[in-house]
Amino acid sequence: MIRVLIADDQALVRTGFRMILENAGDVRVVGEAADGAEAAELASALRPDVVLMDVRMPEVDGVDATRRICSGDTGTRVLMLTTFDLDEHVYAAVQAGASGFLLKDTLAADLLSAVRVVARGDACVAPSVTRRLLERHVGTASPPAAAALDVLTEREREVLGLIARGLSNSEIAVHLFLAEGTVKTHVSRVLAKLGLRDRVQAVVHAYECGLVRAGTH
Repeated sequence: MIRVLIADDQALVRTGFRMILENAGDVRVVGEAADGAEAAELASALRPDVVLMDVRMPEVDGVDATRRICSGDTGTRVLMLTTFDLDEHVYAAVQAGASGFLLKDTLAADLLSAVRVVARGDACVAPSVTRRLLERHVGTASPPAAAALDVLTEREREVLGLIARGLSNSEIAVHLFLAEGTVKTHVSRVLAKLGLRDRVQAVVHAYECGLVRAGTH
């Protein structure tokens, strides 16, 4: 069972997400939080696999709560939820360690799929909201030097570029004429060499280093 904590300041929203998740059969909601401080405390106590985290909450917001949760060693991963596809807080949440984000009006099937993907250690980077947020916010913080990519082989740089464009492992395998297992190995090496948590951070890093640019295909 995938253990999930729901953090949202609206009780009705929490109830809706609980119903969707618990009807899936392989997900159990272990707790609910109405603000970021409570979310961080419950995540520490309950150690859920995934926290569904609203970006905007009173007192402690979702970004700060995400930073607190991801700075620990619980293994809990955060999936951000936002009402607006250009919410300026979401990019900060990714930098804080979130493993992906979805719009609150996403389909139930997509929500369940995202929870399962994040729970198994991957990240949600494909939705169009990811690309728009990167286009808007990359470059606002101090970017890492492009030389940081020198630790990668040419093939690993190529794989990182395709990750940044939102391709899955299977799509990268087709694009590069490689076995999917080989792609997984390359992805793991890229993350390890660059000291990155997951694919979301890999996307951000690739944009910030100039390996890919907003609007390119």
